[in-house]
Amino acid sequence: DDEEYARARIKGLLASQVDYGVCAEAENGVDAVLMTERYQPDIVLMDISMPGMDGLEAARHISGMDSPPAVIFTTAYGEYALEAFSTKATGYLMKPIRQEQLLQSLEQARSLNRAQRMEALENREGRSMLSRKHICARMRGNLELIPIEDVVYFQADQKYVTVRHKKGEVIIEESLKSLETDLADRFIRIHRNALVSKTAIAGLSKSSVGRTQIVLDNVKDQLEVSRRHLAEVRRFVRNR
Repeated sequence: DDEEYARARIKGLLASQVDYGVCAEAENGVDAVLMTERYQPDIVLMDISMPGMDGLEAARHISGMDSPPAVIFTTAYGEYALEAFSTKATGYLMKPIRQEQLLQSLEQARSLNRAQRMEALENREGRSMLSRKHICARMRGNLELIPIEDVVYFQADQKYVTVRHKKGEVIIEESLKSLETDLADRFIRIHRNALVSKTAIAGLSKSSVGRTQIVLDNVKDQLEVSRRHLAEVRRFVRNR
């Protein structure tokens, strides 16, 4: 929760409970994901409206972890309920939170072991990440969150996807199809194995063998445009 008072209230409601203990706090979605990876909690209590990365996106990143915790949303806004449960949240508490409601939600979360939560998340590949602002990748055992605005392109190679961004590149296991669905307004497909940020495209050029390639701003990488996608890419470059 980005409000210190709200975090303090939750801790106060749990202070006398021997079955629960606070292992970490976060004031935004990015920190929530990193703290979850580091401390491996059983349950995450999370606000929805937070700066940077909101609770909905953070919950989706958390749900993709190898052993995800239960997530209970704590919010002052009831209109988020439908989308909140699309993230496979275990509970949804309206502020101001009463102790009785909190303990009931925690007990419900406890009743689901990690195996049951993993089973419930098996279909997460098809979900839509409506407010997605980051790519979640693992680098040398650590979790790295890359802002979507820093991504230049995605390129698939079998079951892995290389994410080329302003500071380097990482490899993720997410499918190119799901990325295209989530990011259709910001990326364009240029090949069956590549999506390119619309803001990174400087123009088109011909290779030494006559194939059309994307020219990228401040990046020397050469990406081929397939014949199937060439007309759409040309239209985009001409009309932007």
